[in-house]
Amino acid sequence: MFLDDVLAHKRALLREKRLPLRELEKRIEARPSPLDFAATLQPGPTGWPRLIAECKKASPSKGLLVEDYDPVVLATTYVDSGATAISVLTEDAYFQGSLEHLSSAREALDRRSSRVPVLRKDFLVDAYHVWEARAYGADAYLLIVAALPPRDLRHLIEEGRGIGIDALVEVHSHRELDAALEAGAAIIGINNRDLTTLKVDLSVTEQLRPHIPPGHTVVSESGIQGRADVERLVRVGVHAILVGEALVTAHDIAAKVKELVG
Repeated sequence: MFLDDVLAHKRALLREKRLPLRELEKRIEARPSPLDFAATLQPGPTGWPRLIAECKKASPSKGLLVEDYDPVVLATTYVDSGATAISVLTEDAYFQGSLEHLSSAREALDRRSSRVPVLRKDFLVDAYHVWEARAYGADAYLLIVAALPPRDLRHLIEEGRGIGIDALVEVHSHRELDAALEAGAAIIGINNRDLTTLKVDLSVTEQLRPHIPPGHTVVSESGIQGRADVERLVRVGVHAILVGEALVTAHDIAAKVKELVG
């Protein structure tokens, strides 16, 4: 099963940590203060959701998406076209991502003085991964409820808060939503993709959104192809959308971003 395989791979890599924790701490100390991911995602007066635009080279369901993948070009194009935040895939085995993609995107935005938060999108299972995310420039990081026991989920949320970065906590069912809320998640990502079958259904967001209490930031992820999908999600009151595949495969990426940001 996909999720089991990718988690086994992540745990195996933990035994080969590239940098000692003290080196990560030094890198974090040298970085500017992280940007406020949750605050950035709050929609404007119209209620149109903010766009988290994703740098994504490949996917387990469709393989290679972009031949000449360049996260710097993608990130800067996204921001210039109106994206509110950037997501960078760093998982290597199934998405062909890397931490270098994350750091290069962050550095490119910093050179342009673009105050846009960057999310590390990966399958994180250990506090080391959270520190690694911040050391390479992330302002936020993804946690997947289906991948983590409740105690670990709470611990990894708190670990990020300790170094000033936000966790986007991903759910796909009512049970997982209850676990995320119990663990203290402030930003809830509703993944429309079932990580077991890899099938996508936007109705997952429609079903779960009414059960998220006020005061939480809500992000809809996966399967968002165009303006009609965004209009559908506006009706249930999501704060932000996370879009990758529809952007990286678009003939005109800038135009696609503008379509999604309304």
